[in-house]
Amino acid sequence: MELRPVPFDHPDAVKLNDEVQAEYAVRYGDDGDETYLEPAHFAPPRGLYLLAHDEAGVPVASGGWRAQEANDEGYRDGDAELKRMFVIEPVRGRGLARRILAALEEDARAAGRTRMVLETGTKQPEAVALYESSGYEPCEKFGFYRFHESSLCYAKKL
Repeated sequence: MELRPVPFDHPDAVKLNDEVQAEYAVRYGDDGDETYLEPAHFAPPRGLYLLAHDEAGVPVASGGWRAQEANDEGYRDGDAELKRMFVIEPVRGRGLARRILAALEEDARAAGRTRMVLETGTKQPEAVALYESSGYEPCEKFGFYRFHESSLCYAKKL
């Protein structure tokens, strides 16, 4: 499957974002991730949003990064924040998330970012396993959910 950069508001990206939000709502019993995101956050060179499509052109996986600087939500200068990593259920377990993660790390590094950070949750053990096996380590909490008990934050030096 080919990874392609798209705007965050591309129809295929919106479709997958709706799916991941629905999954978050089921897992956490809420309305999904309420972190404020806008298409400009993922515009190069201060971000990137990737989609994977299957052979029939159906979007099956997504992920992006956006630049962050030191602020009152706990980010540091040079951070690249990973957002909306998602693989639809029928194609999970094929390494798509790992491929997207590696591509996003490479792009963020090339853009001069020094640390990739992400926030996930206690009800996403598959995500935790992916990040820990990819060299991410627990870090101080940051972002919109930094005060939530179910929030888990990770970082990796780029």
